[in-house]
Amino acid sequence: MTPVQSAFRALADPTRRDILLMLRDRDLTIAEVAQNFDMTRAAVKKHLTVLSDGGLITVHPQGRERINQLNPKGITPVFDWLSYFDGFWDDNLSALKIAIEKDEK
Repeated sequence: MTPVQSAFRALADPTRRDILLMLRDRDLTIAEVAQNFDMTRAAVKKHLTVLSDGGLITVHPQGRERINQLNPKGITPVFDWLSYFDGFWDDNLSALKIAIEKDEK
């Protein structure tokens, strides 16, 4: 799976997007993340694994705990992929604007 596919897979689930928002404020253990959801710790761990596989978070051991940290650079493959479409729409909308203005004259 490519980095962009892994990142999109990670972003596809609303629970994982919520976890990313939580991690933007501070690093959290699995238990701290789990406190915010009505699911088992094992289910939260699976979500964190998908986020880690997608490059959106990093996980660091600290004693017996595993600290989950947002990886801001992990979203770069998604931005790079979307940037193609940004340029596509800019070019096509500019051409449409020129065509409309030409017809109005």
